[in-house]
Amino acid sequence: MHALLVEDDDRMAQALGTALTQRGHTVRRVGRALDALLHLREAEFVLLDLGLPDLDGLELLRRLRTVCDAPLIVVTARCEERDIVQGLRAGADDYVVKPFRMAELMARVDTVRRRTDRRTGLRDADAGHGDHRHRPVRAGDVEVDPAGRTVTVAGAEVRLTRREFDVLAFLAARPDEVHSREEIMDRIWGDAFLGASRSLDVHVAGIRAKTGRSGLVRTVRGYGYRLGRPATGDGGPRDGAWGPADDGAHDTADDGAHGGADRAR
Repeated sequence: MHALLVEDDDRMAQALGTALTQRGHTVRRVGRALDALLHLREAEFVLLDLGLPDLDGLELLRRLRTVCDAPLIVVTARCEERDIVQGLRAGADDYVVKPFRMAELMARVDTVRRRTDRRTGLRDADAGHGDHRHRPVRAGDVEVDPAGRTVTVAGAEVRLTRREFDVLAFLAARPDEVHSREEIMDRIWGDAFLGASRSLDVHVAGIRAKTGRSGLVRTVRGYGYRLGRPATGDGGPRDGAWGPADDGAHDTADDGAHGGADRAR
C-alpha cells in the first residue's frame, strides 16, 4: 500500500518512513502542503502533520477531504482537546499526538486500513445483492442517498466528511431502530482504537451542525443514537415523516418510544 507522509521534520519523517517501509508500504514523503496536493492521487492512506511551513495542516486536511477519500491519520504535537476535535471534524480518521510510541502508531495505521477495507467490502456486498438499504431515505427535509453518498437539506446538498456520512447512512438504513454506541463504532470504525468513542460524538455533532438539523441524530441517553425527525428549520414546524424517499411513509412514535429520553450532546 502506498503511503503519503506529509511531515516537514526530517528526523521524524525518516523514522516514520522507515517504520512504514519495514511493514511493506511504499512511502512518498513531502514537507509542504502544495506537494501533498500534487501527490494525493497516488496515496492509499495519508499520515499528516499539522505544523507545515506553507499552510496550516487543518486547512490542508479540509482541502484534501474535498478531493480524497483515502484513510488519513493526523500525527501532530497539537494536543489540546479543541485541536483534536477540529481534526476529527475536518475529516481525520484518527489523531495521534507527538511524542508517541511507534508501535502504537503502526497499529493504528493497520486498524484504519482494516476498517476501511471492511467497510468497502460491506458496501460492495450489499450493493451486489441489491440491498434496499441503498435506497434514498428522507428524515424531515433531509434526504440521505447511500448509493450516491450525498445528503441534501431542503434540496440543497450538504458536504459531510466521509466518516460523518457513514454514521448518518448507517442510522438512515434502519430509521426505526435505536443503535448502541458499540454497534455504530463496530460497523463504522471496525476494530476498536483509542478515542473511537469520543470520535463518534464529534462526528454526530458535525452532522447536526452541517445539516442545521439538531434533531436529525437523536441521543438515546445511556445507550446510543437513532435517526430523528428534525424540524424543517429554526423555529419551524416538526415534520414527522421519514422512510424511503419515494414512499412517504410516516412514523408516529414519540422520541421516547425506545426506552430512553433523548438529550442534545
